[in-house]
Amino acid sequence: ATTIDEYRKFIEKDAALERRFQKIQVAPPSTEESKLILDGLKSKYEEHHNCTYTETAIEAAVEMSDRYISGRFLPDKAIDLMDEAGAKARISTMHQPPEIVKHETEIETLRLAKEEAIGKQEYEKAAKLRDSEKKLRATLQTIKLEREQAKEENKAIVDDEEVAQIVAKQTGVPISRLTQSELQKIINMEKILFKDIVGQEDAVTNVCKAIKRSRADIKDPNRPIGSFLFLGPTGVGKTHLARLLAIHLFGGEEALIQVDMSEYMEKFAASRITGSPPGYVGHEEGGQLTEQVRQRPYCVVLFDEVEKAHPDVMNLLLQIMEEGKITDSMGRKIDFKNTIIIMTSNLGADLIRKSTEVGFGAQDNLLDYKTIQNKIQGAVKKHFKPEFLNRLDNCIIFRTLDKKALKDVVDLEFKKLQDRLDKKGISITLDDAAKAFLVEKGYQPEMGARPLKRTIEQYLEDPLAEKLLLNPDKKVNYFVSADKDEITFKEEEKEKDKDKEEEKQKK
Repeated sequence: ATTIDEYRKFIEKDAALERRFQKIQVAPPSTEESKLILDGLKSKYEEHHNCTYTETAIEAAVEMSDRYISGRFLPDKAIDLMDEAGAKARISTMHQPPEIVKHETEIETLRLAKEEAIGKQEYEKAAKLRDSEKKLRATLQTIKLEREQAKEENKAIVDDEEVAQIVAKQTGVPISRLTQSELQKIINMEKILFKDIVGQEDAVTNVCKAIKRSRADIKDPNRPIGSFLFLGPTGVGKTHLARLLAIHLFGGEEALIQVDMSEYMEKFAASRITGSPPGYVGHEEGGQLTEQVRQRPYCVVLFDEVEKAHPDVMNLLLQIMEEGKITDSMGRKIDFKNTIIIMTSNLGADLIRKSTEVGFGAQDNLLDYKTIQNKIQGAVKKHFKPEFLNRLDNCIIFRTLDKKALKDVVDLEFKKLQDRLDKKGISITLDDAAKAFLVEKGYQPEMGARPLKRTIEQYLEDPLAEKLLLNPDKKVNYFVSADKDEITFKEEEKEKDKDKEEEKQKK
């Protein structure tokens, strides 16, 4: 028995050796067949690990390994899950009880005291210590026997939760995400995204709809979870939405793989995606993208400013979006079916900007957005090939942020500042006048939320930093308001600091 690669390498090239064998292709078993195999092996592993596997544990080992572990085959990866879950359950029951540890410590103390008494020729004392040691050893032996019998009677139970914990360690997907129902997970994600993404309800809804279709197994399971093209001006939350998807779907910001496509403007740069071909420098290092996805198959892949990439790079993306996999320079198939592909572009952003330069009313602006949407779609169709656009799940156009949306951004940024100051024991309150002042100073429709963040740094954080550095130990409540063209700060000492100050004055 050998693998296809080894057969080709050692046997097929020798014709005389090859004709002496009948070649039989052995395909991996299905999930149902794998469950039967694990049922047959269950008793052996239960005996080895001194545990009991539930029926749900066997089903979870097969289904989770099939869905979450790529690059290996059934039943091997399911058997490994069952084995590791059993070993984990056994190790958890192997700790020494405090009673046994206490007796062993007392026995060691008596033994040392007995040897000391013998050295001093105090034989009567040594005999008493020996008798006490014997009694303790007998008691300890009884406790150990009782514990072994209890372990035989009360075997550790391995269920689907233990299996899910092993899968979580191997793939990096948090355990709570695996055991929570798929539908509930997506519903929760949508609610949280609405809180953190300001003024882009359409974008959030469209992304969540595509993910729901995928998770409901309506879409092709071999394609990525979702493939999106984000369009719109700078600073409106395109990258931020990708970051939040990584956090809420895959448990952390480290699950975001960000690729700046301006680095792939030349034809030869396409090889950096999958790795250098054989014979070139860096062949064994793997590709910049494929190696990261191979190490973390559950992730959000963000291709930033995708319109700047060379057409050959775009051709590589076609296979990823359609087949959900790509072959790297080492001949390994890299699986993208558990990733979300997001591409950002500024194509047509000037059309969105022009719609806000003239004084539209609210209703006119809403109608105009639909017109602008059509124009941007036209610009996208001119730049990208039809086969690329045809593979996207959705082409999402982000709106420019109005003053109402920027006020929500102020609230979000202010909450972050509050959290940082709370650690120092300082509280801060921002009134409506100050919020309106910051929004007015930071409002640049064509630039999004970034000018507002700079305004908050200039008018709020910089003066506050100076006050904190002048009185680093002072615990103060700050009340922030606005007066004409400046932010005003009103300080009020906290009660504890007032009491300390009064005591100092009395002294």
